[in-house]
Amino acid sequence: MHPSFRIGAIGAAILSLAGIAHAQTAAAAATATLKEVTVTGNPLGAADRVVPAEQLSGEDLTIQSRTTLGETLDGQPGVSSTYFGPNASRPIIRGQDGDRIRILQNGGATLDASALSFDHAVPTEALTTERIEVLRGPGALLYGGSAVGGVVNVIDNRIPREPVQGVTGKLDAGLATGNGERSGAAMVEAGNDRYALHVDAFDRRTDDVRVPLQLACEKPGSPGLARRICNSASSTHGGAVGGTMFFDHGYLGASAGTYRSNYGTVAEDDVKIGMRSNTYAVEGEWRVNAGPLQSLKARLGHTDYQHTEFEGGVAGTTFRNNGNDLRIEARHQPWGALQGMIGLQAESSRFSAEGEEAFAPASHTRSTALFAYEEYGTSWGKLTFGARTEQVKVQSFGSPDVDRFFVGSRDFNPHSAALGALVNLTPQWQLTSNLAYTQRAPKDYELFANGPHVATAAWETGDTSLGLEKSTGIDLGAAWKGGPHKFSVNAYATRFSNYIGLTPTGDVLTEQGERNPPSGTDDTLPEYRYQGVRARFYGLEASGTVRLLGAGGVAAAPAQGAAAGSTLDLRLRGDLVRATNSDTGQP
Repeated sequence: MHPSFRIGAIGAAILSLAGIAHAQTAAAAATATLKEVTVTGNPLGAADRVVPAEQLSGEDLTIQSRTTLGETLDGQPGVSSTYFGPNASRPIIRGQDGDRIRILQNGGATLDASALSFDHAVPTEALTTERIEVLRGPGALLYGGSAVGGVVNVIDNRIPREPVQGVTGKLDAGLATGNGERSGAAMVEAGNDRYALHVDAFDRRTDDVRVPLQLACEKPGSPGLARRICNSASSTHGGAVGGTMFFDHGYLGASAGTYRSNYGTVAEDDVKIGMRSNTYAVEGEWRVNAGPLQSLKARLGHTDYQHTEFEGGVAGTTFRNNGNDLRIEARHQPWGALQGMIGLQAESSRFSAEGEEAFAPASHTRSTALFAYEEYGTSWGKLTFGARTEQVKVQSFGSPDVDRFFVGSRDFNPHSAALGALVNLTPQWQLTSNLAYTQRAPKDYELFANGPHVATAAWETGDTSLGLEKSTGIDLGAAWKGGPHKFSVNAYATRFSNYIGLTPTGDVLTEQGERNPPSGTDDTLPEYRYQGVRARFYGLEASGTVRLLGAGGVAAAPAQGAAAGSTLDLRLRGDLVRATNSDTGQP
């Protein structure tokens, strides 16, 4: 067992306690020179990546872990976060957010309502996560148009893909003074060469976040001013069980998990969100190694998501998102220096919002896609190329509560293609380049929204005539590594011929839908409409690690008596992004 205890103030200080046996195991692992493999955006499992990608795992993930996915990843190269209080944030990658960032769970689709509104949380928990992988730049080739900005893959090993020998596990306990956090998680895995079982559970509770100034607080029973962010407390718990059977040429596994959260939204002092998300998955791989096929991998997932917004303890609007996703990948035998795979992806989701604050109608979205990815190895590196074609149908059913929504459907047929190259200049220097053309079908709310969005204080209006969002992007990168020292830099530029943005119209509506009422009318909201505009994004990302102390470091060896395996690294991170509406010249 490997217990680790985290104690912190507003930031987090980490104290990890491990047995001598574990330390010896870690030391042995450190001597191995295996290259880090990032699965996301790299379906063939090659150690050298053409696309820009990062991962958080082990102690790095423990140190960076926060209550939300966006805050956990904030500060990674090219990654920032939306922030709607301490309980709701979503990753922003290269200036793109919402449904241009695809969030995956173990490589499969996730369903929630986080892209619909900034106050909706992502139902993931870092306490039970093994690794988080971030793909920066277009991932539409493998994961669809909603990955035009990037991909975040949360991996928790709930379906073990490798045999587990004996019993192993992990305990995590945390305390934080800034928000009164009390958290704990446990994971146990057991198995042999034929069977593996995974069980995990977590619980995290926080109080209102303390701040060094007086803020207005209108929460019933609270003083008018308080040194805290009112209504920022949360309570989250959940867990999962999964198992796998291993065969001579593959495996078959299944998992079931639940996530429950009750958290305050800081926009309104008396509004809380009660969320639940139940997920189920079946996954398997068959290493065929016969005829043209090398392996066949499939994953089927189902998500049942719901959250209700409570005002003063009374249930208000309820959001639901239920659906299934199927992904099949067939890897073919190498044809000389060419290796690759073809795949099928099918997704279906049903969304509904019932209540006074429903600004989008009930809808059904179905998509089916075929994709191919190939790598061609050379003496100087490799070339990558691939394509994807989709069929998407988005259907609106309106709402039983209001009659202002469009009822009907739209069909789309987006295509994507990508080229990449990796050049090994020297054993230390590596260059990469990527060119991607991506099309994205509009989402249901971009087409059919028509109502007051209280959380963002706007009346949001969709456009049923929207066409495909189209973009062309290029990425150039250079990386250097010398022992423990490493440095990388990426520059990118993306142009959209039809970027679907939420832009102000200049009109004002009442919460009942009256347009441009007489001046002085109470409870009015500015109108924002989803429109297609020309846009351009460009930016720069850099990261590096310098070993200051320890093996391979720039300083002298540690003084006698210091721990033999001690190291001290200086990590450098920096990025910038500029995004412009080309039609208006405005940011």
